[in-house]
Amino acid sequence: MSVAAQSQRSLPHVRLQRRSHLLVWLFSLVLVAACAEIVIDASVGHSALIPKSPAIAGWLSGAGERLGFRVFLIALLAASAAYAGMLALTIRGRAAPLSKRGAIALVAVLHLVLFVGPVLLSTDVFSYIAYARMGVEHGLNPYLTGPSAISSDPVFRFVGQDWRNTETAYGPLYTLISYPLAPLGVEGALWGMKVEALLASAGTLALTWRCARLRKMDPVAALLLVGANPLYVLYGVGGAHNDLIMMLLMMLAVALTLGEPRSSLREGQAAAAVIAGALVKATVAVLLPFMILSRRRLAPIAGALVALGVGALIGYAVFGIHGIDLVAALNRDAAFVSTDSFANEIAHLFGKPGVFPADHDLLKGALVATVLYLLWRTWRGYDWVAASGWALLAISVTSTWLLAWYILWPLPLAVVSRDRRLLAATLAVQSLFVIHQMAPLISPTS
Repeated sequence: MSVAAQSQRSLPHVRLQRRSHLLVWLFSLVLVAACAEIVIDASVGHSALIPKSPAIAGWLSGAGERLGFRVFLIALLAASAAYAGMLALTIRGRAAPLSKRGAIALVAVLHLVLFVGPVLLSTDVFSYIAYARMGVEHGLNPYLTGPSAISSDPVFRFVGQDWRNTETAYGPLYTLISYPLAPLGVEGALWGMKVEALLASAGTLALTWRCARLRKMDPVAALLLVGANPLYVLYGVGGAHNDLIMMLLMMLAVALTLGEPRSSLREGQAAAAVIAGALVKATVAVLLPFMILSRRRLAPIAGALVALGVGALIGYAVFGIHGIDLVAALNRDAAFVSTDSFANEIAHLFGKPGVFPADHDLLKGALVATVLYLLWRTWRGYDWVAASGWALLAISVTSTWLLAWYILWPLPLAVVSRDRRLLAATLAVQSLFVIHQMAPLISPTS
């Protein structure tokens, strides 16, 4: 075949690649624009979607209108559709993917847009600040009493109604991390929390990139899957949630087990990282048995025991026995029911008004059976990273207290796992969550 004939045959392919590449950038612009629209409108002030908070983004308030459900949901839908389209073109190889610099720039811009704006969609960050100020400014143990004990403190009016009489459910490591921010005042502590969330997210993404490379996967696709995910950006980063710190330690553990050279020291450090994550938020502890079973060595057990001993000693010294009784906090929170939980929606489909105690028992039984099955699979050689991701996904799906940032937990693991079904299932659950949020758009009264 002549050179001219080859050129003629390749020309349509080149044109297709160029069109697809332009589509990827168009989707990226839509994603940024949708997030920016939410942030700009949110900066106008308090609405049903934006918690009452200090006016830290007042300089943006002249550019938009008060954020309403319709604008938010349309922007969320646009961002989700752009994310799906971008990934369909990039990951499936139908287009030249974004360059390394392009992907990093996109994710950085999304994070910056959310960082400069107000707190979105959750009052949790103010409970973090309240627990810190209870300990530092008022000499109270946040594991023994709720923020109502400091009702005269400036932060109290920003704390969500559900948490005003509730003791902290977070681990002693996170509580100690938050303490240095308490003397900065409410506004200063809020910026400190936002910086912590931003840095934790950057670290999580960097470790996800590293894990993808160690597993011979496309790191650019891995970065986009996590860092450009609308729920991750809007709910996780936008809400400055401590789940991002937990996920940072989770991915550190994974990176340590995948890195070279593999040694007992690294495996012990990986297990210690999981324990550190559990001392921020207990959920991540589910990774530990899968890690131990996959290694079948004493090093992860030793590392976990050392980290647990040190953490328990410090937690007990500072907060007493209640500071290390994370099981009681988990049991308390497991009794809550949110409107977004799958259990609650399934109950409504069957004509029930909500979730009953018997349903809680059934859900716990299903979760235990799932975890035991995954442990057996791991013992038989299944990828422990994938098994951990499935376990975290099962926890979020069976939980009656489901929040958007909970379904982010398995996402980095799904991206670097060897089982692509986990990624598909994680994205499917997130899609169902987004679809559920769209109900006001199609309601006759909307």
